[in-house]
Amino acid sequence: MQTVLKADGIKVQYGGLIAVNNVSLSLEKGQVLGLIGPNGAGKSTLFNAITGFAPINSGKITFLDQDVTHLPPYVRTRQGMGRTFQTERPYEDLTVLENVLVAAFLKNPKRKDAERVALSALEKVGLLDRAYQLSSDLNLARLRRLELAKALALEPQVLFLDEIMAGLNPPALKEMIEFVRTLTATGMSVVMVEHIMEAIIQLADHVIVLASGNKIAEGTASEVINDEKVIEAYLGTD
Repeated sequence: MQTVLKADGIKVQYGGLIAVNNVSLSLEKGQVLGLIGPNGAGKSTLFNAITGFAPINSGKITFLDQDVTHLPPYVRTRQGMGRTFQTERPYEDLTVLENVLVAAFLKNPKRKDAERVALSALEKVGLLDRAYQLSSDLNLARLRRLELAKALALEPQVLFLDEIMAGLNPPALKEMIEFVRTLTATGMSVVMVEHIMEAIIQLADHVIVLASGNKIAEGTASEVINDEKVIEAYLGTD
């Protein structure tokens, strides 16, 4: 199986605070890697370091056999990374389609090509019927789908999902889980930071647990949720 992403000994330090301490991971093509842990564990910092939004102090990041350790986010995006953000960031004065076009233009400078990619992304996430509606009119579940559409319009080989399930009601959560399954079925790889354990259990092929910047456990979902260190640091004894 092809390794599409590898991070070796990643350390991120802000002054005297070590946010991520010597963490390594790897991701295979078509698999889902889950990053879990309590608030302040370093999950988002590691996520941002891999995607280029946080500088690292030491370590190496390899993406599709290329060293991307010190490349800016837009270069990593051109090479095949796509990501969502914890906080939805639509251009509220633009339509749903125009929002996705902003992303699609990165790899498709011609309007016709960009629009084709953007409309395809909207169709995949179930927002094609909202294409000409202002993004400010969307509810939370549809805003999350808009975030996904923007990421998919980048035509990524690895999709990074930052708490994409948070705040969704049960039906919307179920739909989002099923949607991620359809992506991996096409061979896309996924890294997800998530607190919704139902999503981690159903989707993740491999799980890494962080606490205070350190990796405290890794394995399958069933293995880590039964790990005493994970129960104590994150899940709780109840």
